[in-house]
Formats: sequence, C-alpha cells, structure tokens
Amino acid sequence: MTENPLLSASTLPNKAPAFSKIKTEHFMPAIQESIKEAYKNIEAIKENNDAPSFENTIVALETASETLGIVTSIFYNQLSANGNDELQALAEQVGPATSNFSNDIMHDAVLFERVKAVYDSRDTLDLSAEEKTLLEDTYMDFVRSGAMLNDDDKKRYREISERQSILGPTFMNNVKKSSEQFKLWIDNKSDLAGLPESAIDGAKQAAEDEGEDEKWLFTLDIPSYMPFMQYAQRRDLREKMWLAFSNRAWKDDYDNADIILETVRLRHEKAGLLGYNTHADYVLERRMAETPANVFDFLTTLRNAYRKAAEQDLADIKAFAKDTDGLEDIKPWDIGYYGEKRKEKLFDFSSEDFRPYFPIEKVLSGTFDHFSKLFGLTFTENKAYDVWHDDVKAFDVEDKSGRFIGTLYADFYPRSGKKPGAWMTPYRSQGLYQGKVERPIIGIVCNFTKPTKTKPSLLTHDEVLTLFHEMGHAVHGLLSDVTYQSLAGTNVLWDFVELPSQVQENWIFTKETLDMLSGHYQTGEKLPQALIDKLNESKNYMIGWIGLRQISFGRLDMMWHTSPPEAIVDVATFEETHTKEDSFFPRLGGPFSSSFGHIFAGAYSAGYYSYKWAQVLDADTFEAFLEKGLYDQKVANDYKEHILSKGATEPPQVLYKRFRGRDADPKALLRREGLAE
Repeated sequence: MTENPLLSASTLPNKAPAFSKIKTEHFMPAIQESIKEAYKNIEAIKENNDAPSFENTIVALETASETLGIVTSIFYNQLSANGNDELQALAEQVGPATSNFSNDIMHDAVLFERVKAVYDSRDTLDLSAEEKTLLEDTYMDFVRSGAMLNDDDKKRYREISERQSILGPTFMNNVKKSSEQFKLWIDNKSDLAGLPESAIDGAKQAAEDEGEDEKWLFTLDIPSYMPFMQYAQRRDLREKMWLAFSNRAWKDDYDNADIILETVRLRHEKAGLLGYNTHADYVLERRMAETPANVFDFLTTLRNAYRKAAEQDLADIKAFAKDTDGLEDIKPWDIGYYGEKRKEKLFDFSSEDFRPYFPIEKVLSGTFDHFSKLFGLTFTENKAYDVWHDDVKAFDVEDKSGRFIGTLYADFYPRSGKKPGAWMTPYRSQGLYQGKVERPIIGIVCNFTKPTKTKPSLLTHDEVLTLFHEMGHAVHGLLSDVTYQSLAGTNVLWDFVELPSQVQENWIFTKETLDMLSGHYQTGEKLPQALIDKLNESKNYMIGWIGLRQISFGRLDMMWHTSPPEAIVDVATFEETHTKEDSFFPRLGGPFSSSFGHIFAGAYSAGYYSYKWAQVLDADTFEAFLEKGLYDQKVANDYKEHILSKGATEPPQVLYKRFRGRDADPKALLRREGLAE
C-alpha cells in the first residue's frame, strides 16, 4: 500500500497531495485501507483500561480517522473540480463505504458510553473554551447521528445514510451532464449582434477547440451564458439559452425529479427517527437561527423590504423595454437584457467596460496585495507543488514575520468535468494531523472567462467579486489558529460561514482597493475614477429584484424541508405553490429545484437563508472598517483575532460580540442597500 500515492508520506511542501500521481484506481484501495486504520484506532480507544478522559477518548476520536478524512477530501474535491465518468461511478462505492464506517462509529455503544462519561463529567474538568466545544460537539454528533436509537432504528438510519451518500453526487452529476448536452452553435455573424467582443472571442475559441473554425459556440457555463443573456439582441436565441438553462436536469436523460423527492423523503424520515418534527428542525438546532420559525420570520422581514422595490424594478424594465423596442409582453429571458441596457442608460456605463481593466493576473496580484495590506499575508507561487490540472496554480502563504501560514491552490477556468459555480475547499484543515498541529491546504475553484489566442482572461466586476468572496473563505481557512481540525477555519455554524466571504466583497467598490486590482491589459491604466463613481452609483441597482430572488430561494429551501414529504407528488407543482408570492412570471421552464445543488447536493439544506443572514453580519462588520478606515490595523487585527483565527472554538454570537463590542445591528444590511426606513 505504500506505493499508493494517497497513502504514501508526501514529500511535497506542507505534505500536500501528489495529484499527478493519483489515479482513479488508487481511491478505493486507499479508502479501504484508511477505514481499516481508523477501525484499529477506534478499537484502541474502546479497549483502553483507563477511565475515559478528554485525551484518551475525545482527542483520540478526533484524530482516529484523519487518513480517511484526507483521502475522501481529495476524492470529492477532484470529483467536483476534475470529474469524469469513472470518478462518478466510483462515488457510488465511496459514499456507502464511508457512510457505513461513520455509522459504525456513531452507533458503537461502548464508544458512546466512553464519550458520554467524559461529557457527563464536563463540569469537573479543567478544559479550555476550545476543548469544551470539542467535547460538546463530539457528544452531540453521536446523539444527532443516532447513538441513542434502538437497534431497529439504527439499522434504518444506516440504510438512509447509505442511500443519501449516493443521491447528492448523482444530483450534481446530472446537472453537470445535462448542462454539457446543450450547445448553441452560431454560423451567421449577424446573430452575434449586441454581444461584446469578449463574449464573441470566447465563443470563437470554444468553437475552434471543437474543430469548428467558422462558427461560434455558446454553452451554459456562466462566462458564456451570462453575457449572452445580457447583450444578445436576438430575442429568440436568448429564449433558447434561457430555456436550456432553466431545464437543466429536468425532463431529459438526467432528470433530477425522483432524486429530489427521494432526498426530501429520506431527510424527513431520518429527522423523525431522531425525534425532530422536520429536517429543518434537525438542521437548525445547530445554527445561529435555531428554529424554522426564526428563519421564516427573518425571511419575511427582508421580503417585506424587497417586494415593493422588486415590483418597481420590474415596472421600470417593462417601461424601458416598451420605450426602447416597443416590447409589450416581457419574458424572463428579457430581464437580463433590458436590465443591463437600462443600467447603461441610467449610469452611462456597461459591465463590459470593466473587462479591459481586470486581466486576471493583475486582479490576482492585487487581491494578494489587498490581503497583505489587511492581514499582513504574502502569497508566493511555488511550482514545487503538484496540481490536478495545468490551469491550477499553487502558492505558499506567509505572514509578515515570514511564518508559513498554509498552501493555496487557485483553479479559475471552466472545463469539461468541472461542476459550475465557485467554491473554496480545504484539502486539509488546520489543526492536529499525525500528532502535530499542521498548517492548512486550501483550494479556491471558479469558472471565470477563459483567455483566448489574442487576449488574456479579462474579468467582469462580478467575477472579481466572486474571487474576493472565495478568497474570504480561503483566508478564513488559512488564518485558522486552533488545535483541532474539526473546529478550524470554515467549520463554523453554517449561517456564520458566509460572513468572512461576503464581507470581502465590500472592498471592491472602493478606489483604494480597485487601484490594487486594476490595470488595463494593454496600457496598464488604473480603473478610471469616473467608472468607480458609476459603479458605486449603480451598486444598489435592482437590489429589490435581486434580494427578492434570494429570499424566494431561501423560502423554497425551507418549504422543501418543513413540508410533509408524503404530500409532495410533483417537483414543479410544489415549487410553483411556494414561490408564486415571490414570482412575477408563470413558470416557463423547468423548476429551479432541479438544479438547486446548494440544497440537494451541498450543505445548505434548510440553510440557504444563511447568505442573507450572514449579509447582516457582513454589513455590520464592514461598517466598523468604514468608521475607522478601510485598512485600519486595529479593526483588522480584532477581526482576525476574534473571528478568522478562532474557527468554531466558541459560539459565533460570542465571537462576534467580542469583535464588535455588541451584537450585529440587524438594520445594517438595509442601510447598505438603501432600503432602511
């Protein structure tokens, strides 16, 4: 087994994975071997004749399956970033194997007895805040995973978990495969009318990559899809693109309807086994929001603020479309197009005006400069690391004293096999590993506009925003300073996890930061002050429409996970019923749920509200910087010390109050969006 690169000791910096040596056939043997190792470690805990203690039970359990954790992390990250049919097929073996292992541990009566003995004596133990949290989390993980169920219920819990381990990856693969089926070929140049040069160049490059030198190819990848929907004058082609995007994994060979219904049913049943009314009740017990009622109240408050503004946004677009083109009957595929045209008229600029100033290399170096100025970090490319694709770059991260902080991978461009969207992912969280507290290995994965033969990758402001968002997550992971991996970095309560990412988005509306990020790809000129002014003037353009859309998704998620699943017979009907109050159009394509990967293939089930919840926190946090200075070192150090470095070692409410000196002001978000009364 030492020849398996997943099990061999890494000789790379920071013990990073040797990606180029890892083959599909290495994963299952490595998982099987690491499960054996973990079982052996668990048996040693159970057979220890000493009285259960924090060290010999809780810490020993924390580190018992660390090899398995690394191997599965690599597997699932590669499945998302560099997937293929072989890896997808393997996921149907990996999921059940790891699910069964987890249930074996959580349902082991002897092991739970030891954990419970330590937990019951917690008031007599001299533990740090982090150790108290680890103890409570460990005990609650057992309880919430069925440790106190009877044998029959444990058996059913295990069956559900095994099935769930397959459903999530299958859902995401269906979205990916369904998306890849669609291709819009254009062979008449006049059909490109309205599209910016960058979109046309990208489509030409995509066509040439497939051997069609005289055509243009548009796909459902966001860098291709979004410009088309914003700028293409051919309304019928916008409709075709919109319908294809809306119908992903719906009524085709990769239909997700049955997976959605089964997923919801199994989640509800599992929650019932554990004594909860719904899956949402189960999830929210370990969230800042605490209960479904609190989430619904939160979403309703925001909906009331957004609804009137959204109605006005639509009325303005309708009037503009009629005045501009005589359009009487506006459709969903017209919103992006006329919304962008109206924005151009109101503020005298286009989203495309930013591209020449944002070549990706300059943006990336400026992003690093920003985090250097804010937190004293330096990022140095290191080609000694191995990478999973030629597009990927690896960086050593150090603090201002030269101390090694961690490893950062950056993977920016769409490709076949890569799932859509953008995400940060830890390959190894900071904390105990092989008996020593090690620094983290973090990746950010995006789908940005690709370079062409004649131009570098030129980003929109929205793509820069995405980079800052994911880098916020990455720095949360990199600046972690805890002892135990399970409490490190982004392993916080899920409605707190978006604070460090979303707060970073605020800086890219400021001249000081934009000067670091921008440099015209031909002249090196900084983003002009006039464009920065227009950007800020337009920052809240259509904020009601955008906000209501997010609230609609959050409510839909909550309805999926609070409704009796036996009453749900049709995905589209259910979605229509629970989104009609927030919708301005009848359903003309497939339901959003069919591609709602956040809740059906990710960690956001009964948690999509978290984005808006964390926006309240991030708006309040950024106000602290606005009060003292964008790069005020005291505010930055307090934020770093009390939020970023602490991970999940204490409740987020405690950490936030320690940073800000008070609870977050719930009106901060509406103030930022210009909707506060």
